[in-house]
Order: sequence, then C-alpha cells, then structure tokens
Amino acid sequence: MSHAIRVHAVGGPEALQWESVDVPAPGAGEVQLEHRAIGLNFIDVYHRTGLYPLPLPFIPGQEAAGVVTALGPGVTTLKVGQRVAYAGLPGAYSQHRNAPADRLIALPDGIDDVTAAAVMLKGMTAEFLLRRCRPVGPCDTLVFHAAAGGVGQLACPWAKHLGARVIGVVGSASKVALAKAAGCDDVIALDTEDLVARVKSLTGGRGAQVVYDSVGKDTLLQSLDCLAPRGTLVSFGQSSGKPPPLELTQLGGLRSLFVTRPSLFAYIASRAELEASAAALFDVLARGVVTAAPPRTFPLERAADAHRALESRQTTGSVVLRP
Repeated sequence: MSHAIRVHAVGGPEALQWESVDVPAPGAGEVQLEHRAIGLNFIDVYHRTGLYPLPLPFIPGQEAAGVVTALGPGVTTLKVGQRVAYAGLPGAYSQHRNAPADRLIALPDGIDDVTAAAVMLKGMTAEFLLRRCRPVGPCDTLVFHAAAGGVGQLACPWAKHLGARVIGVVGSASKVALAKAAGCDDVIALDTEDLVARVKSLTGGRGAQVVYDSVGKDTLLQSLDCLAPRGTLVSFGQSSGKPPPLELTQLGGLRSLFVTRPSLFAYIASRAELEASAAALFDVLARGVVTAAPPRTFPLERAADAHRALESRQTTGSVVLRP
C-alpha cells in the first residue's frame, strides 16, 4: 500500500494528514512514478491554507523527482526505470503517483534526485523571470527579494551571469552572508535598513530597472518606490500575505511604471516551453553558473514540520521531503 499526505480541510500545518492511498494502473498517456524526492514550495502553503483553493480532499505538492515504474497505453517517450522530474503537477506529496508523460522531464546523469526536486520549480521560475518575463542584461540594476531563499539563490547568480547588477533583499541581517554568497552585489536587510532609501542610495537616486517581489503584502508598495522611471515590478509571490490593491494612478505620472503578476505555469504551458526552460536550467547548473546548495530535508510523513519551518522563515534555500 502506498502513502501520501492529504488535506481534507484547509488550515494550519496540522491539516496535512499521512494516509494510505490506492494508486491505480496508469491510464493512456500516463506513467506511474515512484517518488525519490519532493520539493516544498510556498505555493504548497497557499493551497493548504486555502489562499489558492483546490477541490477537497487533495494531495499537495507541485514538484518531485522519481523513477518510472510502469507505462500507460500509448507512452513511447519514456521507459521503465528512467529517472524523471516535474514541476507544476499537483499531487507530489506521495510515495507513488500517476502523471502525464508529456509533463515529465528526463533527468541528466549529473543531477541527482534530491537536487532535481530542490531546483525544478524554483529554477524554472528563475529562468522565466530573468529571461522571458522581464529579460535582464548588462544595462539593468535589479532588486530581488528573498535573495537567500530557494528561488533567490538560483536567480541572483543567474542574473549576474546575464550581466545585471543585483541588489538582494533579505528579511534579517543573519541572511546577508547567504545572499552575498549567491552573487548579490549589495544586500539589504529589512530588519535594520530602509528598503527604498537604501536602493535609492545604491543607484544614485534613480532606482532600479526591475524589482522581483515574492514577499507581497509587506513589501509591494515599497518595491514600487524602488523603481526607476519606466521600471517594472514583477510580483510573483506573497509569502507575507496577499499584496494590497493598486490604483492605476500609482503607476503613472513621471514614473510611468509597469507591473506584472506572472505564473511559472503560464510560461511552461506548452511542451516546447517546458523543455526549453528545463534545458536552460540544466545548462547553467552543468556549467556552474548557478549552484544548488544542499537542501534541508524532512521525511514525507513530517510534512507538517516542514511547513512550520518554511512559514516561520527558519529555512534558507530549498526544502525537500523524502518519501
């Protein structure tokens, strides 16, 4: 009998229940997977709390790596025993599952299961943010919130590789060294520094061309004030809560600002986009442009403890659940 974490009623970490589940034979176009490592992301918290509602009951999780154990009818692109990973498929908090073959990415030999589970969603998020949502280059100064977090530790060195000047933002002074190690040119600690004043000081009063904000409620309006004229705010998360509403007039006048609320899933919707994003991530990992730091790990059955650690900001980098 296989086991999974299920949510029957939204709420706190205690809503994550360890239960036995039946996994049927894979259907047409599907494969069956044995998970080896499962990535933890803030979107899992949003689903658990009901901020991003899912039909109840559900198995949370969007990202994992594992091995193919069975093929459904019509699957010719994968084989039994092949190592694969995915991001953006609900139901990852499980020992075994069925998944559509066309949403799985074959893993190269140089990337182990734990690393894959730690970087697929976060790394492809970094890829689309920096290369497609608001492409950055040598003429850009960017501000990246949660620079010591899972996405930040991948995105900041990648942005440096693309030629940008990177100002990292962290919640506390204790995380400054991690952000510096991730390649940030400068780091702002929100518990000791004024975000807007410091960004303006670092940019000669002009501001940054782009701010990537995954924090939301606590920082969004400040992020707007960090922008140079015709700058872009990329709001891609809300770890501190739902961002406040914006009046369009806040964007106009001499500043003439742009705001976007992108989703990874919109940027890997097609098979071609998914393959290209994963290939770009694997390339920068192989060349050492970005390095995946060893993640903090929890047993899958202790997913509630992992959520508590993530929500209390006790974690840096990635968190992985082991089945």
